[in-house]
Amino acid sequence: IKRELRRRSAIEPIIGHMKTEGHLGRCYLKGRAGDAANVILSAVGHNFRRILAWLRELLCLFLVRLCRVLAGPAPLNSPS
Repeated sequence: IKRELRRRSAIEPIIGHMKTEGHLGRCYLKGRAGDAANVILSAVGHNFRRILAWLRELLCLFLVRLCRVLAGPAPLNSPS
């Protein structure tokens, strides 16, 4: 029972967030299957937004490193 309560307390804030942000609003699909599909699609969209945010951060880090490498100090010409 304790394990189930911990899981529920971890999920409830996410559901509340999806309700307030409008992603889990009115269901226009019919019946119980429609309700289930609406929740699943909302959860998939939420996870997809999280993955895109993570990839955006990764791309920014990559571009910063690339700019630092390309804008590094120019090699000095040795006197000949």
